Parts: sequence; C-alpha cells; structure tokens
Amino acid sequence: MRWEDFRRSDNVEDVRGEEGGGGIPIPGGGGGLGIGTIIVLGLLGWALGIDPRILIGGAEIFTGGGQPQIEQRQTPDRPAGAPSDRQGQFVAAVLGSTEDVWTEIFAQNGQQYRPPRLRLFAGATQSACGFAQAAMGPFYCPLDRRVFLDTSFFREMETRFNACRGKQCEFAQAYVIAHEVGHHIQNLLGILPRAQQMQQQAGSKAQANNIQVRVELQADCFGGVWANRAQRKVNFIEPGDIEAALSTASAIGDDTLQRKSQGRVVPDSFTHGSAAQRQRWFTIGYKEGRVSACNTFQAANL
Repeated sequence: MRWEDFRRSDNVEDVRGEEGGGGIPIPGGGGGLGIGTIIVLGLLGWALGIDPRILIGGAEIFTGGGQPQIEQRQTPDRPAGAPSDRQGQFVAAVLGSTEDVWTEIFAQNGQQYRPPRLRLFAGATQSACGFAQAAMGPFYCPLDRRVFLDTSFFREMETRFNACRGKQCEFAQAYVIAHEVGHHIQNLLGILPRAQQMQQQAGSKAQANNIQVRVELQADCFGGVWANRAQRKVNFIEPGDIEAALSTASAIGDDTLQRKSQGRVVPDSFTHGSAAQRQRWFTIGYKEGRVSACNTFQAANL
C-alpha cells in the first residue's frame, strides 16, 4: 500500500502519552448479563465495530435488563493534528484519504461532509460512551462522533488473528479505519439511530442481532467504497493488498471467532457477520464504488 502521498488529516487526537485508567461501566445497573456474557460481547466488539456497550445494552433488552443505559460523558477535546511518528502518520494519512473521498461523495449529493475525529490512545481514554480500553479494539462512538483506536490492535491482527503479514498489513489496517469511518457515515445518514430503534422493537435477540449484522456489513461495504474511490484518485493499492483485507475480514468473522473461542458456530448470535459475509460486502463496495450498492438492510441474501 502506497500511502505516503495521502493528505494527512488534522482530525487526529494523539493521547498515547497520557496515562489511562478506569473500567467499562456495565449498562443497566446490577441485573441482566453475567460477566461471562459481557466478556464475550466485549471480545466481539473487539473485532471491528461500534462501541461494545451498545451490543451489551442490546443484549440486556432480551435478558430482562430493560432499555440499554449507556453512560454518557463529556469527551474532553485534545489538540488535534497529524502525529510525527510513522504509525501516527499512517493513521492520519488514511483518515485524510477517507475525508477526501467522503467529502467528494457527499458533495455529489449536494451535502456537506462533517468528518469524525480519531483519537489515538494507549491503554485507555475517555469517550462520550464511557472509558475506551485497548481490549475493546477500535470502535466508533456516535455520541461524540469519534473513532477510538489503540494501535496495539494492529499488532493483534498479525499475531492473534493471523490476518496478514508484514507490509500487506497496512492495507488491512486501513480497512479497519475505513470500517469505523463507515459507522460515522451511517450516523450522518441517520442509519445508526434507525437501526437502534429497530433493535429495540425487535421481537427476539436473534432479530436484534441480525440488525446489528446488517449495520456491520454495511460499514464493511462503505470501507470498500472508500478503497475504490481512493484508488481512482491516487492508485495506491499494491498486489496482495486486497487479499490482505479479505483475509482480515475472514479472520474477524463471527463464525471464525466463535469456532476458535467455543468450538462451535451459533449463527443467531452473530453481531458482525460471517467471514464470507464480511468478505462479500467489502468486495461489493470495492467493485461498485457506490453508496447505493451497500444497502444491506434490503438485501435478502447477506
């Protein structure tokens, strides 16, 4: 992946040098989910997605916990700009590319794109959704329109998930960032609030999970749209890059994670989609390069 020519975003808050701490507030008070379920949902949230507390809250609805209660806190602003180290430069470059692509797409539809901020942290940091912790992996918090990223997750992609190797990991890492920005696009388009409402009205936990899967697969597809449009502008993709992204999508599919963690696959419990589904929807976005191609909510066959 040739990212050096990408414009660097000024919307990166680098707080890696600050001390982190605290824990994840458990939604719904004392009742509802056991700690084992919370840990499992947290690990699923690790595999790319929205703040895991939203998944935990959604599960609480169907275990007697009532409506999800996500603790809202003010996220203190930090000075923003492109970090000077290579890892920070890479993140700022990919974020800058997503800004350029989505600004162009929104402008074509007569709209103004309002980019998210991305907070780089190490260990833990504050978000409007509560504490962001490294163990949660990358996530988007719609309450403060920020992407949260501890770059240790990039190392996990290579070591724990065995998703990529060497330099080809860079495109897979860019896919991770583009996926999270995809959730921001969903937020701007009003998709996330509608999806949450649909989950609350769902008749079962399996139905609510299916809605969450559609949210995640659409973010995968939006990541593919970014890759398509950015490639047209800069021609940055190198041989093996797409394969690395597809390998990553496979490694973090719900079926892959469940098979590794519990030895069996339970499709009704999927929250992010199977390996094949994640690969398929990234590929659709990448081949089509159109937002309209990513309507996972009307797709009968995911």
